[in-house]
Parts: sequence; structure tokens; C-alpha cells
Amino acid sequence: MNGHQAPMAGEDHTTSFRNVLGTFATGIAIVTAAHPTAGPVGLTANSFSSVSLTPPLVLFCVAHTSSTWPSIRAAGRFCVNVLAEHQEELSRQFTARGEDRFRGVDWRPAPSGAPILPGAAAWLDCRVETLHEAGDHTIVVGRVDQLALEDAEVAPLLYYRSRYARLMA
Repeated sequence: MNGHQAPMAGEDHTTSFRNVLGTFATGIAIVTAAHPTAGPVGLTANSFSSVSLTPPLVLFCVAHTSSTWPSIRAAGRFCVNVLAEHQEELSRQFTARGEDRFRGVDWRPAPSGAPILPGAAAWLDCRVETLHEAGDHTIVVGRVDQLALEDAEVAPLLYYRSRYARLMA
């Protein structure tokens, strides 16, 4: 076996934990909502997963420090935009703090009114089902009301070892 055990005690545990979990490639999504007064809001998430087929449930995790989450929560509905490999810049735009994340983005409304982003591989229009506090994040479980596969041929945008990644053919 060619590994070494990463320490989980002391100062370095956060770095070790992040490095180990970074070996698990994840997809990237942008979660959007239509806030009644703030307008469209959104954030980039790589902690998105299916939960249940019946009923159709998905989840994403959001940091307690997120300035966008309160607006999404207040809307009570959100749209998960599954990003395609060509959308790295859009992903970066939706992680920027203190900027208009929708600047230059020509979106259309999902049935809930939440933004569907152009070029996304797929989208899922959801309502907040339950919230679970877990460490420094909130686990948001959403019930899927509508969904669409926008482009079945496009490859996903991935995140691996703290970097954007793409599938190799």
C-alpha cells in the first residue's frame, strides 16, 4: 500500500480533510432563485446529489457564511443548473463576492421563476423540503417539481483536487 495516513487532530486536520475529499470528483451546479425584492440570486455548488426517486428529492450544501443562501431560503424555491464543461467562467462568476452574478447572463425563468442559465446541461426546479444543520453547513433538501435535460451530448464540468476538470475521451 503506497499511502500515508493523514492526521485528523490538531491544526492540519482541515487541510488533510480537504485534500482527501478532493480526490472525489464532483459535478458543479449553480443554484438560483427569484427573490421577491432582491431579484435573481445564485451560488455555485459542488455539493449536489440526488436523494430519492420517490418522491424526487435532491440536496445541496451551503456554508453558514453564504450571503446568498438567506435570499434563496426566503424564496422557498430554487433551480439547480447542472453545468456543462464549457461553463467554467460562469461557475467562477457565481462564486464572486459583492458582484452582480447575473451581469451579462441572459437567463429564462423556470416554472417557479428561478433562473435557468443558458448552456446548462440540465436543470431541476425545486422547492425547499427540509433543512438540516451539519457542522458549518446547511444541508438543503429540495423536492423536484419540474426538470429538463437541455443537452444530452455535452460533457459535465467537474471539480477535482481543488481545480476545475473535464472528462477525457
